[in-house]
Amino acid sequence: MQTKGEVERVLSYNELNEKSGFVIAPFYISDKTPLLLLHPNESFVCHSFSEVNQKTVEEINECAERNRVDYINNNSDTGERTRYGIDFRNFHSQLSQGLFKKIVLARQAEVVSETDNAFSMFCKACEDYPRMYISLFSTPFSGTWLIATPETLLESDGDSWRTIALAGTMKLDGKMMSFDTPSMENSTLRSADILWSEKNIQEQRIVATYIMECLEHFSENIQELGPKTTRAGNLIHLRSDFVFSLDKNAILGDLIATLHPTPAVCGLPKNDTKEFIIHNEFAPRSYYSGFSGPLLSESGTHLFVSLRCLQMVKGKFLLYAGGGLLPDSIEQQEWEETEAKLETIRRIITEGNV
Repeated sequence: MQTKGEVERVLSYNELNEKSGFVIAPFYISDKTPLLLLHPNESFVCHSFSEVNQKTVEEINECAERNRVDYINNNSDTGERTRYGIDFRNFHSQLSQGLFKKIVLARQAEVVSETDNAFSMFCKACEDYPRMYISLFSTPFSGTWLIATPETLLESDGDSWRTIALAGTMKLDGKMMSFDTPSMENSTLRSADILWSEKNIQEQRIVATYIMECLEHFSENIQELGPKTTRAGNLIHLRSDFVFSLDKNAILGDLIATLHPTPAVCGLPKNDTKEFIIHNEFAPRSYYSGFSGPLLSESGTHLFVSLRCLQMVKGKFLLYAGGGLLPDSIEQQEWEETEAKLETIRRIITEGNV
């Protein structure tokens, strides 16, 4: 926790070079969604939630509630499904015209709730998804967010660095439900048990190729492992792992700026699709599809893409999810994929609100 001084606002991803702290990054940097760097003056490690004293729990909940922001839905006259359909046709037309190779369409859902028990929901997320990155952060600049994500942006273990390409999504059903046990959370499934569509395979390959091309600017020693099928909650994804070495940590900001946003949350060409998303999606993404985590801290660097997000605003929760579109994407199938992703975070609200 940072209890002294203001949170540092960083002007660009490149300016993270040689900096350390806890990063809270938006999809894109703006006056409303700054790139933040916390410098904790209090920290502790707990092996169970019972070790967290009541005073700390109260401080967490009070901070989360204090940083809830006002929210006005300017599109309240248009239903979520209708808004998604308008966005889908707009986004997909760019693919049909050959302007983009891939683009990610995100959406927002609202759940009305006055709960002030953010810590309880955080605990529930940790229990339900023990191998995901679970984060609850709250600042006056970002507001309050709860994230449960399976996607690593950048992680270090000594001199070894890792990132992943995660794309393609299916919901666990039928014979795959035999894997539906907590111990299998975010685990690898046998390839023979899963039949992936060509669309999912192509989408994952686009992301993996992009990441390899980015890393080649920073490392001559890169190993790609996969793709393999991995589980995250009630969903499965295609995943490739990249292990590589870097000469100097001082270029981390440059590497982050090159990687983010990856085609898994944005599209290709990167800059064109990013600008299109910013100006055409119904709901601004804010910190959804950004990233967060410790940077060059005592525990190392562990940055994760902010997926499966919940934002606490006054009187309600805003939930975020998205999916990658290709020329052969079908609207109803893409809508159902976002619904499955939203369920990951919806269940935390209903089960964790105690």
